[in-house]
Amino acid sequence: MIYHLAQILQKYYGFFNVFNYVSVRAICAFLSSVLLSFLFGRWFIKHSEKNFRSKAREWTPKNHQLKNNTPTMGGLFIILIVLATSLSWNNLSSINVWILLSSIVGFGCIGFFDDLLKIKKDKGISARRKFLLQLLVAFCVVMAWYFLAQPDTRLCIPFFKNFMPQLSWLLIPWAMLTIIGTSNAVNLTDGLDGLAAGSLIFNFSTFSLIAYLAGNAQISKYLYIPYAGSAEISIIGAALVGSLLGFLWYNTHPAEIFMGDVGSLALGAGLAMLGLMARQELLLIISGGIFAIETLSVIIQIFSYKVRKRKFFRMAPIHHHFELLGWKETKITIRFWIISIILCVLALLTLKIR
Repeated sequence: MIYHLAQILQKYYGFFNVFNYVSVRAICAFLSSVLLSFLFGRWFIKHSEKNFRSKAREWTPKNHQLKNNTPTMGGLFIILIVLATSLSWNNLSSINVWILLSSIVGFGCIGFFDDLLKIKKDKGISARRKFLLQLLVAFCVVMAWYFLAQPDTRLCIPFFKNFMPQLSWLLIPWAMLTIIGTSNAVNLTDGLDGLAAGSLIFNFSTFSLIAYLAGNAQISKYLYIPYAGSAEISIIGAALVGSLLGFLWYNTHPAEIFMGDVGSLALGAGLAMLGLMARQELLLIISGGIFAIETLSVIIQIFSYKVRKRKFFRMAPIHHHFELLGWKETKITIRFWIISIILCVLALLTLKIR
């Protein structure tokens, strides 16, 4: 709304021309989301204490039982902040803006009902039903993106500037797989105070920058990456970074509020969609290495137990394995953050090394 209002006011006041720049609006979106998080965070926690109290999962280490009754649904707060900020600073005539926000809200709704059932009935949505809902939402979002936004259907391979396989309509199932996989990977990572939130901050910062670069015709040509026209969604990425930073203020150990599935599923889907729209989704494997490792540890654990009848890790996802080895929760979280920073820098480096 502010962007569109500035379009009117700039006819009379030259100052408002500054809001034509994506970089300026991205900074404003970041600062606005941080400010809103600090202004309303405490209020939301008090509301959650009355209505959304969490229960530790049965398969977590015993010390996690101490976290029972901690307020949850913090992801709902993040989504509301992002919506308010994005609708204020984005050019709302951009179809990519609505598609990205729809992916976040759609997967957020799945997580919201799953969290609500866990609170009210001690059991969330069944794994099969949750997967089917994810398929449905991902299909709707991807179809809208494919036919309305008409993206470049080439697959950009890291380190190769002249090798970009044409996916054509195969981009639809590929994008669905990317969204569902990333969403669930972030969900598995959300098991320690601040772990998922911190890792997501670094990843959203990385892909906000990538979306901005891919949205600039001259820069994208210089870097030999497909021009994606994705600059506008970097503003949503900045809003996500700001809201997560504000959320982390309350989510650091010992957490005053948890993200919940409403947050992890929504933010994972949003990160995947940001990567897809910038046509650099394969870089998610590098920058989101922590999410990939967490998911891989669960797959290895299940495979090992079924084939060898023995556990490979003391507990999966892998952050619980380190807990049972005696590592403190804060040490695991901060070390995983450090790894995330390094991986995000490597992901950015691949844009030049081709």
